[in-house]
Amino acid sequence: MPKLRFPGFTSPWANTHLSKVLKEHKIKNTKGREVFSVSMEKGVVNQIEHLGRSYAATDTLNYNVGRRFDVVYTKSPLKAFPFGIVKQSKFEGEVALSPLYGVFTPINPHVGLMIEAYFESPERSKAFLAPLCQKGAKNTIQITNNTFLSGCLPLPEDAAEHNKIASCLASADALIETQGRKVEALKTHKKGLMRQLFPQESETQPRHRFPEFEGEGEWEEKSLDKIAAIQSGATPSKANTEFWGGSIPWVSAKDMKRLFLEDSEEHISEEAVSSGARLVPKGTLLLLTRGMTLLKDVPVCVASREMSFNQDVKGLRPRTGVNELFLAWSLLSNKKRLMDLVSIAGHGTGKIDSDELKALRLRIPSPPEQQRIADCLTSLDSLIVAESQKLNTLKTHKKGLMQQLFPQVGEDNA
Repeated sequence: MPKLRFPGFTSPWANTHLSKVLKEHKIKNTKGREVFSVSMEKGVVNQIEHLGRSYAATDTLNYNVGRRFDVVYTKSPLKAFPFGIVKQSKFEGEVALSPLYGVFTPINPHVGLMIEAYFESPERSKAFLAPLCQKGAKNTIQITNNTFLSGCLPLPEDAAEHNKIASCLASADALIETQGRKVEALKTHKKGLMRQLFPQESETQPRHRFPEFEGEGEWEEKSLDKIAAIQSGATPSKANTEFWGGSIPWVSAKDMKRLFLEDSEEHISEEAVSSGARLVPKGTLLLLTRGMTLLKDVPVCVASREMSFNQDVKGLRPRTGVNELFLAWSLLSNKKRLMDLVSIAGHGTGKIDSDELKALRLRIPSPPEQQRIADCLTSLDSLIVAESQKLNTLKTHKKGLMQQLFPQVGEDNA
């Protein structure tokens, strides 16, 4: 039994074959419906909106139809879900889904939502699917839809308890969805604002200027090495244990996730710095110049304290008259131009040539306008971080709630 029960429900749960609560309907896409994919974060989602383009076959007549409240099993491995994911379709109407997916109709929407919630836990998902799946060539998952339905999971026998739990989960999902839309709207707003506040290619001034700077004319164009001193990073010898485990942050690509970088996973010692490791002061921009094709991005961070960094990163120390936050936002607004500099010749994950980086030409306004733009975008970014933290808190709350509302793994068969 679960640890948390709604008042009035005391009966033990029963281990239930999925075949008793799900039925494969096998309806095919004969009417040319839109193709949808399945995401762990977004559930059943329009493929083009989610992935940027369609990956569907030219002929989708053999695709399965997904209807509202259907339960979909992808059989596509993810890192935390090596045997695939299970989601409930929440769209009105009908969509087309890959013929590789299993699509099942629940006996009622509440049961379908509970099944989705059950499989949102990596531990529960593995415990259920691992005994049923076989790994084929190239680690493909081999499991028939009938085998999937033969598995058991714990469910309440009282339909009223189904409804209570499903209503609780639906309320949590609604809060998460609303907060998620708010975060996405802010991110979209930021992207649009950046396109307005910085000159686009072949333009000499931005399309939007704050009122106090409207008459100041064109921005000045300079090469990056005239805007900032550029410093290369290095890796202290791993063989020398005295160089590692100190108090100085040593930054690599995996640390570059936010605009303001407070710390890193690895640290080096004063001995490493004395032996040649690069050290830069607070306010230095850290720009990833190697490995961008893996990340599909060019992270730019501002060091919030004195730091060191590896050879995949360049340190940019703004010259007099250049605001470090303005330069960070300027580089982020020129992400496409930076990615155009990436070469994969001899560097499988991509690298920006140092000379080409130095020659990159950017336009900058007067210091007061730099400050105004930096303050605007940094304030908006802080709001996005705060709202994203609220979203993560809601997701954490739901995860903890589900741990209480479902029997723990290992207790299911007790």
